[in-house]
Amino acid sequence: MNVYVCTCHLLLLILHRIGYQLSYRILFANFKQFLLNMENQKDENQSQIEFKEDIAQGDYANLAIITHSSSEFILDFIRVMPGLPKASLKSRIILAPEHAKRLLRILEDNIRKYEHSYTKIRLESDEDIAPIVNIKGDA
Repeated sequence: MNVYVCTCHLLLLILHRIGYQLSYRILFANFKQFLLNMENQKDENQSQIEFKEDIAQGDYANLAIITHSSSEFILDFIRVMPGLPKASLKSRIILAPEHAKRLLRILEDNIRKYEHSYTKIRLESDEDIAPIVNIKGDA
């Protein structure tokens, strides 16, 4: 049975119990229009994201260096290759502090979901990872 029909039927039963008499056809039409309006509003509020092919492919990074000032967080994603004297910066993302905190929350949420669906992510040590110092490079 259609979701709209089931939902309208349930609403009619509830409304009938509390004393409202509506025709099924009127309720169904109004509810369907309400859902369509909600979908249209959702689409209008969403931004369209363009995925350029070269960026959508992504880059592998196995090191992240995060620095901050009073007004921004800078996330540098780096690929370190064994045996090579230089690492290469793959991407630099600059965020406002509020966006950095949102990123932290959504990353924590996604890690929880991942661990629930697959397996707990284990680190060599569950203690805090010491920051890497003595990395030099051109900004």
